[in-house]
Amino acid sequence: MTSQKQQLNEQKMINHLSTVGILGNVILTAFKLLAGIIGHSGAMISDAVHSLSDVFATFIAFLGVKLSKKSADSEHPYGHDRLECVASMVLAAILLATGIGIGMSGVKTIIAGDYSHLQAPGTIALVAAIVSILTKEGMFWYTRHYAKILDSAAFMADAWHHRSDAFSSVGSLIGIGGAMLGFPVLDPLASVVICIFILKVAFDIFKDALDKMLDTSCSEEYEEKLADYIRKSRGVERLDLLRTRMFGNKVYIDAEIAVDGTLSLKDAHAIAEDVHDNVEKKFPNTKHIMIHVNPA
Repeated sequence: MTSQKQQLNEQKMINHLSTVGILGNVILTAFKLLAGIIGHSGAMISDAVHSLSDVFATFIAFLGVKLSKKSADSEHPYGHDRLECVASMVLAAILLATGIGIGMSGVKTIIAGDYSHLQAPGTIALVAAIVSILTKEGMFWYTRHYAKILDSAAFMADAWHHRSDAFSSVGSLIGIGGAMLGFPVLDPLASVVICIFILKVAFDIFKDALDKMLDTSCSEEYEEKLADYIRKSRGVERLDLLRTRMFGNKVYIDAEIAVDGTLSLKDAHAIAEDVHDNVEKKFPNTKHIMIHVNPA
């Protein structure tokens, strides 16, 4: 009953998070695009394109998390957790394409060196940049908060996508402000700076997802904490072996423990069962733990 209630709460959070992310980005994209066109700012138009990519990013994160929550079946006995990693990789690809497109546009304008056709941005573009910074930073903290509760890599990637948009809006603010003060080169230069921020976030998201797809071991700190907990478990004489591997956002654990060699098979098995059950309670991201018993 508790598990069903937890699943329903998670589903509500996922739906709410996705709705806020998609609607927020659609409204912000429309506002920034309008401000960029009216205010004659290439940087703000680039920023609007980045926000538009956030709409697709949030939808993909939502889809990835929904699919990853599917129960195990005969074809996928270990579940569907890695689909969240696939969603994160798609997000990274969207960010990469968006960043390259924005960067190339800015570089072409700078290389051309002719800024006579560029009008000084209007005040509305400057206001849009400030509104975007505040809104996207708020969305970053909001999405990050729920991504932690859901232990979701895809939504965490989406949160950093919001943060990258906030950073890009800072670049827009500087570029627009500089262009208004008589330095038109700063507007396309801001687009290049935005591109660099986006590419950095894309790389980080892709690397994190790839590590989880390749059964990478958990951090040294995590393994030390886990090993210390097992060693202190009732009946465990020593820990002979410990291996961990990431499976999406979950962890597989293989451990060999040594117990008193004079114990009966039944008693030795009971100790192993206690360790198994207690580790799953203490470390809730454990997908499965296999315990092998050695005589001490």
